[in-house]
Amino acid sequence: MKSLRSTLFVLTTLALTGLPLLAQEKPRVSPHETVNGTVGDAKITIVYGRPYSKDPKSGEKRKIWGTLVPYDKVWRMGADEATLLTTDKDITIGGTAIAAGKYSLYLWPTEAGAKLIVNKQTGQWGTKYDEKQDLVRIDLKKEAVTAPVDQFTIAIDKDVLKLTWENTQYSAPIAAKK
Repeated sequence: MKSLRSTLFVLTTLALTGLPLLAQEKPRVSPHETVNGTVGDAKITIVYGRPYSKDPKSGEKRKIWGTLVPYDKVWRMGADEATLLTTDKDITIGGTAIAAGKYSLYLWPTEAGAKLIVNKQTGQWGTKYDEKQDLVRIDLKKEAVTAPVDQFTIAIDKDVLKLTWENTQYSAPIAAKK
């Protein structure tokens, strides 16, 4: 009887620990990061995959903007699962109001700039974008960076949301809604 209980316990434990892996559509290739920031009295968390400029299979350097990430198309803004934004208070990004809650973030890059897409759907793989779920699209400022950035990076720095990769940074002011 003890061995049956032990076997059931082991099988149950394996099944429960393996379920998250089965829920993923594809295995993760890129490392993931959680960015925590505070603007005013709002606590903001962003969880995203951080792809590298180098191809994970060949190790060769890739051209990012306009090639790997095409212009004039929605990009998952990272790797693997959709990038997740959580805010415990109402905020503004680029002057656009966003209510407290959880959202997925996408990017629409162009040669001249980009739009940050805040989408109401969460928990999906990054390529499962549903435009009907868009909450807002926010203009981002595009500028060149002085030193190339090898890995896609999201930061909240001095009340500015920054997305940086390769030789480009997209940004918008971020604030607690008053």
